[in-house]
Amino acid sequence: MTGELSEAVTAAQAGDEDAFRLLYRSLQPGLLRYLTALVGADAEDVASETWLQISRDLPRFTGGEFRAWTVTIARNRAMDHLRRVRRRPSLPVPVQALVDLASDADTAEGASETIGTETALALIATLPPREAEAVLLRAVIGLDAGSAGRVLGRRAGAVRTAAHRGLRRLAALLERQARAEPSVGVEGVPSPRTGSGPSLRAPHTEPADG
Repeated sequence: MTGELSEAVTAAQAGDEDAFRLLYRSLQPGLLRYLTALVGADAEDVASETWLQISRDLPRFTGGEFRAWTVTIARNRAMDHLRRVRRRPSLPVPVQALVDLASDADTAEGASETIGTETALALIATLPPREAEAVLLRAVIGLDAGSAGRVLGRRAGAVRTAAHRGLRRLAALLERQARAEPSVGVEGVPSPRTGSGPSLRAPHTEPADG
């Protein structure tokens, strides 16, 4: 957890509403992407339930990885929701549902960085469910393998392996997509490929421990 986020958690626990809003702005975009992958169009409702529980339980948070704590709550709320509606997690959600969830970053730098990421997020829905959730937790939420493993109830090595495989699949999909869509030059004239299409870099991976 970053120093700024840690300070915001401490202040929010003491009742600082501005600090709680900072936590919301920092974590909500990633949580919403994650929940969309789990529950589709109901993600906003589940996110609201998640934040209600976070606000209620925040005074009892005793340290550790705050992002992992919040995503565990989000995942539990998503599973409860799916049980209520009697259906299984549906990671293959409509692609557009993920693409439309833009980041709340306003800077030009942030916008340029999300172009390839938004494309990748849309393709995550096509991965096998175990790989998709591992990629979401590591590349979208930003958890390390150990924290993601605790959220999923799996060993860190298994999460690293699933995320690595998923990201390799995504990289291959992005490469095929780039080859299939010729770039357009001035006045709609196709221009030669320069090899600068969207890219996806895997988080640092270590040998799997099982």
